[in-house]
Amino acid sequence: MRICKIWDADYPWDIRVEKVADSLADAGHEVHLVCRNGGRLQRTESTGKFQIHRLPAFPMFLGPLHEICNFPHPGNPFWWGEIARVMRRYRIELILVRDLPLAIPAGLLGKLFGIPVVLDMAENYPAMLEDRRLYTPTSALGRMLRHPSLARLIECLSFPLMEHIVVVVGQSRDRLKAAGVSAQRLTVVTNTPRVDQWDAAQATRTNPAPQRGLHVVYLGNLDGSRGVDIAIRGMVQLKRHGMPARLTIIGQGPSRSVLEELVTTEGVADRVTICGRLPFREVQAVMAESDVGIIPHYGTEAWNTTMPNKLFDYMLWGIPVLVSDIKAVADIVRDVGCGAVFRDRDPEDFARCLIEMQPVEVRERMGCNGRQAIQQRYNWKVEGADLVRCIEQVKARHQSA
Repeated sequence: MRICKIWDADYPWDIRVEKVADSLADAGHEVHLVCRNGGRLQRTESTGKFQIHRLPAFPMFLGPLHEICNFPHPGNPFWWGEIARVMRRYRIELILVRDLPLAIPAGLLGKLFGIPVVLDMAENYPAMLEDRRLYTPTSALGRMLRHPSLARLIECLSFPLMEHIVVVVGQSRDRLKAAGVSAQRLTVVTNTPRVDQWDAAQATRTNPAPQRGLHVVYLGNLDGSRGVDIAIRGMVQLKRHGMPARLTIIGQGPSRSVLEELVTTEGVADRVTICGRLPFREVQAVMAESDVGIIPHYGTEAWNTTMPNKLFDYMLWGIPVLVSDIKAVADIVRDVGCGAVFRDRDPEDFARCLIEMQPVEVRERMGCNGRQAIQQRYNWKVEGADLVRCIEQVKARHQSA
């Protein structure tokens, strides 16, 4: 089958885009990825498994035009043109569009060419944009272009155009069912890690020395609803309890300066380090000596209907996790026994859980449970096979209709 996968950002790189495209190619399908070209890279390129088709690039002196033409908006003619060009030239038989911004062009072009369209929806876009509006500094233009009501309208218009919709958690499936999408058109494919990362992670994992205090790590973006401020305030509580601990924050985002100021004003600069983005080898080094990985996200609708990749990253490394009680994440942590759950936006409960996780034998048991769950259940070998089977079934149903 010849498949056109549409990604609304630059490639490289996105781990889910790569895993999905590789799995389909490994199953014998011909995959063409259409993506934006913010970095002005060559228009076409092969990864060895799939073909990349990037939008046109404009000279540097036409920078604003370049940004406008690459912006993933349903009405952007450059996206329509590139998708249609790839569909005609390679006689595409199915479209797989990642996330909501380009779902309408994909759906309408699918109808025009008479082929099925599948939406791979990793986010609850209306809720995610509502979080950004409430918790993250945004320009007036950004608030207008990425307004939650616009995302809700795009959902209403695009869902009927989709033959099938893939989501990452059961809570997201339930949301779409409540919106009128039939259960037969929904499949859950969680964004789990590849099994081939297992040995590499295990090979470099070390046993941190207990005498230096608990080493807590956060890995991810820094914006308002991710709750990193709660973790910093939790470190204040640990300081008051006299418990030695340090927090390493790896990531970048619009809230970084606010978080740095919070570290200073709360007097925990000796306990909290904000590193920004780090090269992968340096991330490996930090992860290898960490004791607890955290996901302190606010319990908003957005986080209750998606799955942060970092949960599986921590489990892959055998690191016990401390998570807020957001539904999908907390359910896995409790089911697997790979960590602890604290009350959303409660620094004191965050600190209490870390105190309870202090014994080495407790953390070793949690870390072992997480590793086993990745090896046996939460890995891309399982989820990737489910995705390929789903895509092939959609194509077969379309042909027989």
